[in-house]
Amino acid sequence: MKKIFLIIAFTSFSLHSFAQELDNKFKSIPAKKSPVKEVIPPKEAAPKENPPAPVEKPAPLQVNPDELFKNTNLYKPEANVEGIFYRRNQFLGNFNTTATTSTIMYRDAAFVDGDKVKVYLNDKVIEPEVFLNGDFKSVKINLEKGINKIDIEALNEGFASPNTAEFKVYDDKGQVISSSEWNVGTGYKAVIVLVKE
Repeated sequence: MKKIFLIIAFTSFSLHSFAQELDNKFKSIPAKKSPVKEVIPPKEAAPKENPPAPVEKPAPLQVNPDELFKNTNLYKPEANVEGIFYRRNQFLGNFNTTATTSTIMYRDAAFVDGDKVKVYLNDKVIEPEVFLNGDFKSVKINLEKGINKIDIEALNEGFASPNTAEFKVYDDKGQVISSSEWNVGTGYKAVIVLVKE
């Protein structure tokens, strides 16, 4: 039994020293440290000249109806009659366009009752007397650069007040710029402004 114990002890001792020898011979290889490259962003080339300043588009021309209707030489003052809303001038809006010409079409908007109108362009008469009926009538105008003010004055109110009309304004490509109706009393005007850019 002593012999077996000695053989086991000797074998254990031998294995232990062999394992130590292996530990000494086989050491782990450390990982190589790769050099860290510093990335330098490319320098932006300075502009050779100053960039152009942004061009501000001028504000579109507008006509203020309150200021417009103060001119009593051109516009009849509003009548302060309770319950009657058509005894005043009617502003139909400002519209910008690049068209060189425009066509204005108009007709009686309600019962055909003998309504008559006069048409102005920039305060000059272009149609002295137009009878409004159920079919559209038209006038073609050449637009000037800037403001083109179109006034339609009611010459009467027909058999049934007020003077009523449906109108459409087209550009030179046949596109509708505006479409609306007016209801004004005798001597009052419906006003539309086309601003040619």
